[in-house]
Amino acid sequence: MSRSSRAGVAALALTCAALAGCAGQTATGDPQSSPPSSQQETAAEVDPLRITTNLSGDGVAVDALLKIRASGGTLRQVEVTSGAGRLAGTLTRDGATWAATSRLEPGTAYDVRTVAKRSDGKRVVRTSTFQTDDLTLAEQTYASVAPLDGETVGVGMPVAVSFDVPVTGRASMERHMSVTSVPQQAGSWRWLSDTQVHWRPRTYWKAGTEVSVDLHINSVPAGAGIYGQEDREIDFQVGDAHVYKVDMDSHQMRVLSNGALLRTIPITTGEEPAFTTRTGVKVIMEKFREKRMNSETVGIGRDNPEYYNIDDVEYAMRVTNSGEFIHAAPWSVGSQGSANVSHGCTGMSTANAAFVYNMTLRGDVVEYVGTDRPMTLTNGYGDWNLDFPTWSEGSALS
Repeated sequence: MSRSSRAGVAALALTCAALAGCAGQTATGDPQSSPPSSQQETAAEVDPLRITTNLSGDGVAVDALLKIRASGGTLRQVEVTSGAGRLAGTLTRDGATWAATSRLEPGTAYDVRTVAKRSDGKRVVRTSTFQTDDLTLAEQTYASVAPLDGETVGVGMPVAVSFDVPVTGRASMERHMSVTSVPQQAGSWRWLSDTQVHWRPRTYWKAGTEVSVDLHINSVPAGAGIYGQEDREIDFQVGDAHVYKVDMDSHQMRVLSNGALLRTIPITTGEEPAFTTRTGVKVIMEKFREKRMNSETVGIGRDNPEYYNIDDVEYAMRVTNSGEFIHAAPWSVGSQGSANVSHGCTGMSTANAAFVYNMTLRGDVVEYVGTDRPMTLTNGYGDWNLDFPTWSEGSALS
């Protein structure tokens, strides 16, 4: 072959090579195409968006708070759903982070869906799942609350929370329990036991106060492997300021409403020393239009000469767990105003008892003076028998 012919063949070969190189840039994935450069491979395979979560897999603790972060782009929407409903959370203004505002439910599978915008403007949707540990009822504690939602109560009513499984991690739980009011009034929690905690204001509630109780304790650690079972939100109102002042020496009860004296009532209280009525601040706990009074409930048996079993006692209002009531006592009218002859209750005429009963709210205050037997903190709502500095020392956060 001549030099010129060899040159022509070489030129043709270069042309074909060039054409083959062009074919390698198409999206066909032709196996005959040449491989991309390392720079092209990086551009094709590296996604600038990174979405990370702190929870994944099985066995996630219920007290964990889910957090989701984005880099190389911004979060636009986050949905976390389960059979228990949607998990609440907040997205930061810059779209970098989403954080749950509620804890998780036990034994529950969660689906996470994120919608993000990459730094190059592309919309990206990603999903993931995780599963929480299961808990038995013995590993959860439920909070019962008094007053009831929507109830109108007296100015002495504490917020009384009862747990059905003991709480040893008191501080952990108390950090998630709050009481707010309009108008605002300072107050404090006090733990009476591992199953009882009360909140009271510094002084009696102001008449007309609106109160909100928020126990944000769902899945909060309560100590010893126990967790809060459910959040509770309770709203209640405070009615007129009813304060009943009982003087056991003069045998009189003064009935005041919003500071005005409505009536002075002759009464009888416990015969001393056997049945001395307690001195101190008591609170109306419950009301009964009629109630059976049986001495066996306070330790006086049938073989005791002081035994009694009276059916349908009218206008009965409990003030202690130990059995002290205010009620109608028509059988002792002759002693009312002059002597203490009862087994510890505060008795008055049926007409006067009806008057007091009809105006009384749960939480109204009864202030007793005149004996040396003191009212105790846990014998009913005895909260007001401690000064406020001492009361507040019972907070787990004090």
